[in-house]
Amino acid sequence: MIRMFIRDEAGFVVSAELVLIATVLILGLIVGLSSIQHAIVSELNDIGDATGNSNQSYWYTGFSKEKDFGNGGFSAYTRGSAAGDSQDDCDNDQCDISCDVPVNEGPKRL
Repeated sequence: MIRMFIRDEAGFVVSAELVLIATVLILGLIVGLSSIQHAIVSELNDIGDATGNSNQSYWYTGFSKEKDFGNGGFSAYTRGSAAGDSQDDCDNDQCDISCDVPVNEGPKRL
């Protein structure tokens, strides 16, 4: 019975195959999830760039009504308005992270 147990390798082959298959599946899953992460980050970056490129400028003219009977002047008026949108510093990934140079500590104050 002990000799049969020592020579029996049926369970070992199944276990080794399962470990190999599980390892390959986990490595493939990690690579796939990393690829999905990069795709999502890229798409969110595109959405941010599109938002930064949108022009939010506007303008409208004023309206006025002159007085009747030739008295001159206006009986009612509204002013126009305008706003211009300029590109911000960090639109379209134009920001660079910059660090200051290290400096020595100053003297301690008492």
